[in-house]
Amino acid sequence: MTNRRDFLQTASALAAAGFLPRALPAMPTQLGSIGAEPFRARPCVVASANGLRGVQVAYDQIVAGTDPLDAAIAGVNIQELDPDDQSVGLGGLPNAEGVVQLDASCMHGPTRRAGSVSCIEDIATPSLVAKAVMDYTDHVMLVGPHARRFAIEMGFTPQNLLTDKSRQDWLRWRARLNPNDAWLDYDGNVNIRFHTGTINMNAVTAGGDMASVTTTSGMSWKVPGRVGDSPIIGAGQYCDNTVGAAGSTGRGEANIKACGAFLAVEFMRQGLGPEEALLRVMQRVIAMTEDRLLGPNGRPRFDLQFYALAKDGTFAGATAYEGASFAVCDERGARLEKCAFLFKASERPR
Repeated sequence: MTNRRDFLQTASALAAAGFLPRALPAMPTQLGSIGAEPFRARPCVVASANGLRGVQVAYDQIVAGTDPLDAAIAGVNIQELDPDDQSVGLGGLPNAEGVVQLDASCMHGPTRRAGSVSCIEDIATPSLVAKAVMDYTDHVMLVGPHARRFAIEMGFTPQNLLTDKSRQDWLRWRARLNPNDAWLDYDGNVNIRFHTGTINMNAVTAGGDMASVTTTSGMSWKVPGRVGDSPIIGAGQYCDNTVGAAGSTGRGEANIKACGAFLAVEFMRQGLGPEEALLRVMQRVIAMTEDRLLGPNGRPRFDLQFYALAKDGTFAGATAYEGASFAVCDERGARLEKCAFLFKASERPR
C-alpha cells in the first residue's frame, strides 16, 4: 500500500516531468463568469502549407459569423476537390492496388463532438462525411464499405477518384516493383513519388469557439486498408474548446503512438505556448520511435509537421527538421510562416 507521503512525492515527480497537469488558473470560456466581460480571441485559422488557399476561405467565413467547423471544412474542401492535388480527395495517390482510399476526422469545440471516416472510397470530400457521422449518428468513426454506404445514404455522390495523372504515377511505381515481372519499366529518369499528403486545419472565432479537421488520401502505394493518424481522434487532430486545437501531417504511424494532437493540447493546458508544446510533442514522437527508423545520430529518418492554435488566437507550426512552412490567416491576411524545428536539415540521416 502506498502511504500519503509516497503518493505526493510520486505525483510531484510526474508533474515535473510533464505527465500530470500542474495547477493552473481557470481557463476562460466564451460565456465567462457572471458580470464579467465575454472572452475575446483573435479570429485565426492555421493549416498545413497546402491549405494556403483554404485558410483565407475559412477566415472570411469565420469573421462573417460561420461556425468554426463549417468554415474549416470549407477550407479543406478546396484541396479535396482539386484534381491536381494528389494528397487528398479527388486525384489522391492510390494504394498498392490502384484504389484511392481516404481518411478524415473533425472535432467541434462548442459541442465537444467528433466524427471520423477511414478507408472510404469514391467520395471526394471525406471531411464532410466525417461531419455527417458527428451530426447524424451516435458514433464517432465509420470505416470502409460501410462508411461509403453511409455517405451515399446521406446524399453524397460517388465518383471515380483516380485521375489519369495519379493512375500514371501508380503504373510507374508498380512497373518497378520487380524487374522480373510482366510490367514494362518506364524511363529511368521518371521520379516515382512517395509521400504522405494530408491537410490539417484549425480555427478559432472571436468568441473563442474552436474546431479542427484533418483529411488525407494517406501514404502513397500503402497496403490496402492502411489507416494513418488523420482519422484518429487525438492523433491526426484534436480540439478542446477551453484550451486550443492541434493537428499534424507526415508519417502517421509515428504520430499515432504519441497521440500527438491530444498531447499538444494537453501541454497547452499545462500553460505552454503553442510552439513549445509542439516541440515537446516532436521530442516525444522521437522517443517513441523504433531503432530502424532512426539514424546513427538518433535523429529520425522521417519527418512530421505539427500545427497548434490556442484559444486566444496564438499559433505555431513545428517539425523535426528546418525548412517546413505552415499556412495561417488572421487580421494580417493569408500567408506562409516558418515552422519551429528541433534539428538542422544537415542532421537528417540519409
